[in-house]
Amino acid sequence: MMLPEHKVRINQLAEEQKKRVRIYLDEQEWEDISRVVAQSLERREPIQLKMFHEIEELEVNGIVDRVDQLQGRFMVDGEWFQIRDIEGAQIEH
Repeated sequence: MMLPEHKVRINQLAEEQKKRVRIYLDEQEWEDISRVVAQSLERREPIQLKMFHEIEELEVNGIVDRVDQLQGRFMVDGEWFQIRDIEGAQIEH
């Protein structure tokens, strides 16, 4: 017999195991990402960003509108995202 509390805890553990781990980017990778973001901002070119999210793989596609270095964030198509959450970037072709 399984108590409801046990079932809830088992479900919580299953969700925790699904969580993704933030990857470490070296200095060269950050330079590449900065170059792609700057190119999108200056030339109004669409980019594809792979973003960190604990549960799912998140991708942001669009043109960078603004970059706020003080707040550590950037805007794509009117929505703000954290710079630290970027895992990869490329120009859309």
